[in-house]
Amino acid sequence: MRKIAMTAAGIAAAVIGTGVALAPTANAATTGTATACPSGAVCLREPNGSILSKNIWYSYGAHNLSNVTGSKVAINSQTGGAGFQICTGYNGTGCGPIYRETGEYLPHDFTPINSIVLVR
Repeated sequence: MRKIAMTAAGIAAAVIGTGVALAPTANAATTGTATACPSGAVCLREPNGSILSKNIWYSYGAHNLSNVTGSKVAINSQTGGAGFQICTGYNGTGCGPIYRETGEYLPHDFTPINSIVLVR
């Protein structure tokens, strides 16, 4: 099973940013029960393992969230070192650090999160 480690500096930046601390965990492909996030996308996985079509993003820039609440797993399946940020405000405002590692991140409460920004 492949694990992705986050550096101490990355964890500190995550905690300082918006108070959102995400850390990579096992790759989605190794869990065997969850829906895979398509290559080139950022996705949010539901607690039951499914990924709703409204929670799959391919294009760079801000994506406002609608009715996304509770614990979700963020997955970065982008290529070429592209990343994402989670933001407390709409239209990509109040963003935390950029997460560039591919794979799943630890579950996070998305109730106070209002947008996700995909970055090159």
